[in-house]
Amino acid sequence: MDTLLVITTLPDAEAAHALAARLVELRLAACVNILAPCLSVYRWEGKLEDAEEVPLLIKTTAARYAALEEAIRAYHPYELPEIAAVRIDRGLPGYLAWVAEETAAQ
Repeated sequence: MDTLLVITTLPDAEAAHALAARLVELRLAACVNILAPCLSVYRWEGKLEDAEEVPLLIKTTAARYAALEEAIRAYHPYELPEIAAVRIDRGLPGYLAWVAEETAAQ
């Protein structure tokens, strides 16, 4: 099973919830955790920036990753959204099977 944890950040809770709901509705994600706001520090266009952001932890499969990335890019308010995927090497077999089932193309 090729399960992925995809991370992105949104500018506020409303945008985070809207994206999370859309990804689950489209079956691109089995589950999305909306985390507490955090402070991100980064360089953008040569300037040091900081912003409060809302992180999302998105559970999906490698087979659905391309469509998930496309949807995040389409619905994300940032010009260049953070999208980072980490392969899940181990996990509760039943949970990983559920992720695969929930993201299977209908």
